[in-house]
Amino acid sequence: MTSKQIVLDTLEFKNSNHRTARELWALPWAFNNYGKEIQSLLQEFPSDFSGVPFEYEKPFVRQKGDMHEIGEATDAWGCTFVNVSRGIIGEVKNPLVQDDDWEDVDKVHIPEELLSFKIGQVNAEIEKVSDKFLVFGCPRPFEQLQFIRGTENFYVDLITRPKKMLEFMEKMHDFYCRYLEKLAQTNCDALSFMDDWGAQRSLLIDPKIWKELFMPMYRDYIDIAKKYGKKTFMHSDGYTLDIIPSLIDIGLDALNTQIFCMGVEKLAQFKGKITFWGEIDRQNLLPYASKEQIREAVWSVKDTLYDNGGCIAQCEFGPGGKFENVREVFVMWDELTSCC
Repeated sequence: MTSKQIVLDTLEFKNSNHRTARELWALPWAFNNYGKEIQSLLQEFPSDFSGVPFEYEKPFVRQKGDMHEIGEATDAWGCTFVNVSRGIIGEVKNPLVQDDDWEDVDKVHIPEELLSFKIGQVNAEIEKVSDKFLVFGCPRPFEQLQFIRGTENFYVDLITRPKKMLEFMEKMHDFYCRYLEKLAQTNCDALSFMDDWGAQRSLLIDPKIWKELFMPMYRDYIDIAKKYGKKTFMHSDGYTLDIIPSLIDIGLDALNTQIFCMGVEKLAQFKGKITFWGEIDRQNLLPYASKEQIREAVWSVKDTLYDNGGCIAQCEFGPGGKFENVREVFVMWDELTSCC
């Protein structure tokens, strides 16, 4: 069975005869520190997911530098990040929009050049990895708005609702929809979007504001995917329990979130309704746990959330993580699901 089919069966709760789908997220930090080990792990437990290179006809106007290297780097929107640690992404220290009424929003560049890829070129690359599952994206409106305005200022703006901010949000959303619409015309399997919505124990903003301003955006992204027969994936760090029911209602297929922040048992109510795209706790377990504790954690996820699918064997290997614990995640998932 191909990787693509294993992922599809996992998403559709039809995976009764094969191991569950798997994917390792190894941050540049991990490759910098465990490059040979990661290559060995990927040979032992190949990912069912893949990406392909894109060629753009138009040059990127603002983007420059390497986000994962020490120093400054600028994203496609014109936001400059300052990084003091190699292998992770830094922070925006001087947001583009300084005016409380967003009068200076014209400083922001909407990266139309992202739309300049050729569908035929992308499909030719997809053909080279046709047995893998491909997820393309990904819009991040909540996070990008924080990069543009600064987190504290943007949280205030969500209450005061400056007119020019709302107008810009409409422009941003229109761009993201057009971007996903074109991606959906390729032969990819899924579209994705992301935003980090959770703190350690709660949502970062009032769930009512999330439902009013951001859930409609996500619904549009999911509707675009459905129109083209694609699955939908979303990533969000932190405690996201308050919004999971709404994400299920609007048709999200797979969610990557920090399930151990919320407590695996609290997610049992969603078994069979959405696929949990990982993960195993990277705050405490991957850096500090014993192998036996890793095995117990994977077992708890599988026992609570797996239903002939509904769980992807995924974890993030980042700063502080122990290689042997990351490997044990995939060993245990294979043991638990290969004979389901």
